[in-house]
Amino acid sequence: MSKAATSGIKRRKLADIRKDNLDQILAVAEQLFGENGYSGTTIAAIAAKANLPKANVLYYFKTKEALYKGVLSRLLVLWMSHMDQMTADQHPNVALRQYILQKIKMSKEHPNASRIFAAEILHGAPYLKQQLATDLKQQFDKTCQVFRQWIAKQWMEPINPEHLLFMIWSSTQAYADHALQCSMMLEKPSLDESDYEPGVEFLTRMVLKGCGIKLL
Repeated sequence: MSKAATSGIKRRKLADIRKDNLDQILAVAEQLFGENGYSGTTIAAIAAKANLPKANVLYYFKTKEALYKGVLSRLLVLWMSHMDQMTADQHPNVALRQYILQKIKMSKEHPNASRIFAAEILHGAPYLKQQLATDLKQQFDKTCQVFRQWIAKQWMEPINPEHLLFMIWSSTQAYADHALQCSMMLEKPSLDESDYEPGVEFLTRMVLKGCGIKLL
């Protein structure tokens, strides 16, 4: 094998290691920030939980604030990608169903990130305000325009696009932000698949019928 090929393999392996470390750090940070809050979480605790030296964590994120922003930004990017998957060419009975499914799946798989996001908003979004005002606002406007195009095609009734998104956000994120309350009302230790699936079906039915969209 040539030196160039060997060097390329090494670079790929290093890239894989860096990606694995980064994913591990963000996953652990998401858990600890969600459980203990920003002030109750330290870089040392994140490093210990991730089984990495503290220096490794600081290699990727120079400060705790940068790591906190990284957790919030990763969640926001995922949320926006699900919004961006809805297009004017799709029928809303498919696109909205898939969006609701993805949002509840996010609440199930990343409950701590959702709670961190909620806490950030409740405190005035000090670490996320710029990204909300730029990236999220642009995606929000783009998605609302998709809804308006569906309305123009008479695929849905002339509802208010902005408030439709607000309603979907609040109802789907409740499965993470208010999971403890929900599980207590259901008299069970935690929410499970038997709760998420009916939630998806109920919210989908409510949104589609409320928008005058025929059910599949």
